[in-house]
Amino acid sequence: MTKAKAESVQEEVERRGQPTMADVAKLAGVSAMTVSRVMNGKGLVRDSTRRKVAEAVAALNYTPNQEARNLAGSKPIRVGFLYSNPSAAYLSEFLVGLLSQSGLNNVQLFVEKCEAGEQEAEQTRRLVENGLDGIILPPPLCDSEDVLSTIAGAGIPAVVVACGLPDTRVGAVSIDDFEAAHAMTRHLINLGHHRIGFVVGHPNQTASARRLEGYRAAIAEMGADASEELVVQGMFTYRSGLDAAEHLLALEDRPTAIFASNDDMAAACVAVAHRLGLDVPGDLTVTGFDDTALATTIWPELTTVRQPIAGMAREAVQSLVRRVRALREGEAAEPEQVRMDFELVRRQSDAAPRTRPSALLPLAAAKRAG
Repeated sequence: MTKAKAESVQEEVERRGQPTMADVAKLAGVSAMTVSRVMNGKGLVRDSTRRKVAEAVAALNYTPNQEARNLAGSKPIRVGFLYSNPSAAYLSEFLVGLLSQSGLNNVQLFVEKCEAGEQEAEQTRRLVENGLDGIILPPPLCDSEDVLSTIAGAGIPAVVVACGLPDTRVGAVSIDDFEAAHAMTRHLINLGHHRIGFVVGHPNQTASARRLEGYRAAIAEMGADASEELVVQGMFTYRSGLDAAEHLLALEDRPTAIFASNDDMAAACVAVAHRLGLDVPGDLTVTGFDDTALATTIWPELTTVRQPIAGMAREAVQSLVRRVRALREGEAAEPEQVRMDFELVRRQSDAAPRTRPSALLPLAAAKRAG
């Protein structure tokens, strides 16, 4: 920090008469959250950063207001959970994490379903008027400009979860959707698959676009079939997965593998394959995304990308609680951007393509006979 800026911070503190954590952060050239970690001895912080914070604390004669901290820590935090998700399996996983962490953090949870469309802003406004301390938004509302603008206008802290391209106005907990889809596609190609169908997620979610980009990048890098007929639009629903699978498996040169953007659509692909007399994974490999409970309740169990949905919900609660408590103490609280790890989970629905002739679908057999 320049001498002029340091003097400016000092003058501001002298004018108010009481330094805050935000002043320490500005003088040290770090975020308020970093100062909080140093003061509380939590998290990994470089020694050089700790020294900068210590020097700023000493220069400003900063002392945390412990009484205010205790009061802020004991007061319940009112958090709204606004959801509009067509996947019951995804929502169930999310609620498990949300409810368990809320109990640990003295959070009062207000759950409300929001119908997608023109009423999003109005429903968000009604929830905000309940005097909430913060809001958590899962997909697809995490990508809704109407919802985010309403929350930003109200000045309420919010955390979005599983958003492909998080908005800087709010905190975010996510995985790298591009890398996850890229890894799964490479896995399928390494198994020997050249024609891989891809079922895209709902077009109103940024995570869908990132997963499609990851699939296409791996296809291009490894020289697999990049035919556009292999990419089919889905909506993250089981019904859309049925339609996508029927389209892909009716192709004259059908794919030997289908990678669906969530487990609901992948399960639908398995169902269509079974109905057509195809063995999974003998005749067709099917993989999904999310690793919801559905992945292990169908046969064969799904190979999928494990997105830690419950863990992401827990982290969202913790992130929001940290920010709300900091604001109650009168300190600057920047939105946190948390990136969590994904995992490729292999089960029974993937295998190398058959070396013997694959099963003929009824339509293809009829064409040959004709």
